[in-house]
Amino acid sequence: METTRQQKIARLLQKELGELFLLYAKKMQGTLITVTAVRISPDLSVARAHLSIFPADKVKSVLEQVNADTKSIRFDLGKRVRHQLRIIPELYFHIDDSLDYLENIDNLLKQDQKED
Repeated sequence: METTRQQKIARLLQKELGELFLLYAKKMQGTLITVTAVRISPDLSVARAHLSIFPADKVKSVLEQVNADTKSIRFDLGKRVRHQLRIIPELYFHIDDSLDYLENIDNLLKQDQKED
């Protein structure tokens, strides 16, 4: 169960990371990176950001690039939130595949309706 402080910080980090990834994705033409959720540890030292990457064929390469640039992303994040947070959490990025899952279910339901 997340505390109110954890939720507030997670929302702040999600907003700021989203803005950073807008700038970051401009370097990679034709790629869209969305921060779908941020989970922060109880001691506020670790943040796990879930990313949705479009198009789907670039997911692996973009995630590798983001993980390689984690230090610079954390530095840029620190410059943005330095007045709100005392310690900038360590960042870990994960792929959010919930949209792919929903699309798969939708396709299965459409196939089921066609068979009736």
